[in-house]
Amino acid sequence: MKAKNQRLTLALLAVVAIIVAALLALSALKDQAAYFYTPSDVAKDRVQPGTAVRLGGMVQKGSLKRLPDGVTITFMVTDNAASLPVRFKGIVPALFREGSGVVADGKFDAGGQFVAETILAKHDERYMPPEVAKNLDGSAMHKSESLKK
Repeated sequence: MKAKNQRLTLALLAVVAIIVAALLALSALKDQAAYFYTPSDVAKDRVQPGTAVRLGGMVQKGSLKRLPDGVTITFMVTDNAASLPVRFKGIVPALFREGSGVVADGKFDAGGQFVAETILAKHDERYMPPEVAKNLDGSAMHKSESLKK
């Protein structure tokens, strides 16, 4: 076999090996990926129960309730167009409160309630997820928009 043909064969094998490695990595990460949804997106896309998702929005005022066990809370996440019930068992972040931004990782149960495994509260008073900001009546703006002014 000529040297030119050997180099071409090795280059093709290297490209095939890289493609196979990339496909294996993508298939392994597919099960770990959590898609971000707002309550309006959930209503529109009909997320299947048991699918890992990330739900973001605002904690609806007057909806936060602590259950008698002391560690379980229920609340509504809203984007002012739709609302979804959320249940979380654990210690919530110090910044978590009604009317503030929240991102919850978890799954929907068969009854349509979102069961959160982790809760993340907003860290900046001006921050709001862009999807929520565009659904508000203009009273709030996205952080990047406030920095432009």
